Amino acid sequence: MNSATSHLPSSTSHKLPDWLDPAPWLNRTFSASDIECALGAESPDEETLAALLSPAAADFLEPMAARAQALTRRHFGRTVQLYVPLYLSSWCSGGCAYCGFASDRNTDRHALAFDAVSKELDAIKSMGFEEVLLLTGERSSKADLDYLRECVGLAARRFHNVAIEVFPMAEEEYRSLAEAGCTGVTIYQETYHPETYDRMHRWGPKKDFFQRLEAPERALSGGLRFAGIGALLGLADPRYDMLALYRHARHLQKTHWQSGLTISFPRIRNEAGGFIAPHPVDEKLLAQILFAFRICLPDVPLVLSTRESAAFRDGMAGLGCNKMSIASKTTVGGYGDEGSEEGQFDVSDDRGLDEFCAMLRSKKLEPVFKNWDEVYR
Repeated sequence: MNSATSHLPSSTSHKLPDWLDPAPWLNRTFSASDIECALGAESPDEETLAALLSPAAADFLEPMAARAQALTRRHFGRTVQLYVPLYLSSWCSGGCAYCGFASDRNTDRHALAFDAVSKELDAIKSMGFEEVLLLTGERSSKADLDYLRECVGLAARRFHNVAIEVFPMAEEEYRSLAEAGCTGVTIYQETYHPETYDRMHRWGPKKDFFQRLEAPERALSGGLRFAGIGALLGLADPRYDMLALYRHARHLQKTHWQSGLTISFPRIRNEAGGFIAPHPVDEKLLAQILFAFRICLPDVPLVLSTRESAAFRDGMAGLGCNKMSIASKTTVGGYGDEGSEEGQFDVSDDRGLDEFCAMLRSKKLEPVFKNWDEVYR
């Protein structure tokens, strides 16, 4: 076991846990009448989701959208919560086939010094944001726990809500970040299909499927208040991944019922290595996925990032998703004086904050910058 993984507990699982395996629904065929029943379900469940994700439901997008919008307004009003990502480092020990920061990419590597982190955070704060998401690659000597804890502390002195999207950690490491002011963690499984996961993660600590799968639970047990999960659409059969994602969400709701949960739906984007998604997901299917999750998890915030086009995000705002990033940079830094030239992936929606907020208000939606106060840390 190398130094990149020695901090983690040993992974002893060799098969999918019963709470995750979505196999029972994958070979079932749904009819139009099944979709109508699903749309009328008073207590939507996994069978409802399987029906709404099925090919038959593609002809029911309008009624799905109507119900999704009604549920979004019931639980979140006409609000859209805004956040911004800050990439701290492009150093990475992982071999993800689909990532521009993979360790075999011929790219310049950068890690922000602490004074540069402060400048970047000040620039983001001046834009009006109150929630920041700090990102790194897999654990490296340039971006380890000590580095991350210092960056969290710098952010917590400026922002009410500080989340991280970094490498998996042990429970006590998450606890140390909570003590530094971290409120939440985002960690995507990328794909829940074990064989695909193994092919896509060619080397490095991220190759351990179960260590990553169990990371949100360790983070919540370690004192973080929110967990964001998701799957990278395009790596495997999207219906398999979305059914497994739903099961993961329900498991976390049952085992950590006092904690918050968000769900994201990132799609493969262009990156420096030229990776082509083996299971591409178009905007129509992505909309179907968003509507299905809103119907089946009506009170869980659904997130849509700037990976998606401005037109698609405009259409989804308040319709199914209620949390979005904007003015995003996928370079290391880039908001202030510091910034690398190459990003992790291409951004599709490159609008500024003012333009995006104007769009929301034109749709009678209210941009929300703060829904969490630092006193609760």
